Amino acid sequence: MASKKLKIYDRPKFKSPRLLLGFSGWMDGGDVSTGTVKCLIEKLEARKFAEIDPEGFYIYSFPGMMEMTAMFRPHTKIEDGLIMSYEAPRDAFYASEKGDLILFLGKEPNLNWEEFGECIFSLCSEFGVKMIYFIGSVSGLVPHTREPRLFCSASSERLKDAFGHYGVNYTNYEGPASIVTYLTVNCSNYDLGMISLVATVPAYVQGSNPKCIEAVARRLVGMLGLRVDLDDMSAVSEEFERKLSEVVQEQPELAGNIQKLEEDYDNEIFNNEMGDLKDWLEQKGVRLD
Repeated sequence: MASKKLKIYDRPKFKSPRLLLGFSGWMDGGDVSTGTVKCLIEKLEARKFAEIDPEGFYIYSFPGMMEMTAMFRPHTKIEDGLIMSYEAPRDAFYASEKGDLILFLGKEPNLNWEEFGECIFSLCSEFGVKMIYFIGSVSGLVPHTREPRLFCSASSERLKDAFGHYGVNYTNYEGPASIVTYLTVNCSNYDLGMISLVATVPAYVQGSNPKCIEAVARRLVGMLGLRVDLDDMSAVSEEFERKLSEVVQEQPELAGNIQKLEEDYDNEIFNNEMGDLKDWLEQKGVRLD
């Protein structure tokens, strides 16, 4: 039964739509989850057609130190004594009929995961969605001069095998779960498949990371078969990397650590993901050391 929290305002005409999820919160390092979905919403000119009423899903007041409680409270902006904005959590669905895609942009709920999940599953049922994608990101030992790597978890062995040729790595993890894990575990109850794609982003880069957003958006565009021009994002990505590299060069210790990260990254890619090429080069007598 559909939750009353799900509000559908329009009924776009899809053929066989996919659902792409982006959440702020835990797995949004470098704003890659929300930034990628925002980018595609803009590029596809997607329009909002449904939302989830946030009441009952979020904690606003949490006891503890200010650094901790600030993570739960709505964001506000005050200028010269006047409140300019007050931003409560928003969970909205956007429709791209030309991309045959539904995009969701929201905040990971603190409470009532079951009802929140029911809102998402109900919308999928309403519009004939059979496949859900989540894009996220976590901080890792990745140099800013390289592509972020994608780690994949799937709701079934069949889907895992289907995504192997996209150059993703399979996730190995044990620890606290997210709403994405809850959705993946339960989607089969609604005849849905789900893929979670999580990018690793440089831990030493704070704030939004346009290079990683562009790289992940490009990968998603290919996976989803979308027609999207990302040239402007590529230019921003290149400029971001150039400026960051200039800052790094002013800090010799950091530059040395990043050089080591680059070597480790390249060796792992070459040894684990380009094994056939490595074997071929060795057969031809090409030294690899």
